[in-house]
Amino acid sequence: MRVQSLTLAAASATLLAPATPPPVAAPHLAREEPTVRSEGNVRAADLLARTRGCAPVSRGRYRPDAGSPATVRICGLSGAVFWKADMDIDCDGRPTARCNRRTDPHFSPAAAYQQSDGRRLNAERLPYIVLPAPSRIWNYFTHGVGGGSVAAVVYRNRVQYAVVGDTGPRDVIGEASYATARRLGIPADPRRGGVGHGVTYIVFRNARVDRIEDHAATVAAGERLARQLVRTTPARRR
Repeated sequence: MRVQSLTLAAASATLLAPATPPPVAAPHLAREEPTVRSEGNVRAADLLARTRGCAPVSRGRYRPDAGSPATVRICGLSGAVFWKADMDIDCDGRPTARCNRRTDPHFSPAAAYQQSDGRRLNAERLPYIVLPAPSRIWNYFTHGVGGGSVAAVVYRNRVQYAVVGDTGPRDVIGEASYATARRLGIPADPRRGGVGHGVTYIVFRNARVDRIEDHAATVAAGERLARQLVRTTPARRR
């Protein structure tokens, strides 16, 4: 994450196996082209249509980046919450060729959640999103959301299913793993990647996968939940 919580890092480290030295990035590592695709059959336009208004469930607003104005609210839907923000690149977890201390100055081997076997998450391969740590602004636990929760991330005309895999600063929102960005066609370089706006994050309530690393299970659950969401009659907004 861009701003690492020292308390979180220390707590997470106790759950992890001893860290191994990060792989040395090759000085001429080939540029990895984005894998641009939309997962499943639910259209991005249909999901975005369900997020045109906002029934706030947060008590305040989040900053899209540290030091920027607080403009982002958490909004409620039937069976889900959502927000619209930017996307910064999270590389925390298992060191890989493109996610390590050399490629990411903010890299940490301790993400908030781990795989079912106790190993660290692989941000380069696993699509996941980052939640702000619980605070007076919003405590996601009270809305049936936590580690392993299923999410649909929408950018332009693309949908990518992901899990909640990490937490960040209490007042900042808008971050996802290297894999999430790359699959949406967003530049994924942890130093210079990301996008400044236009990303919609939809997290389904009380819907978690048993194995956080099982992306196929996440896609299956996400597609089912997304279909339910777009078929639900929108609540009348005041």
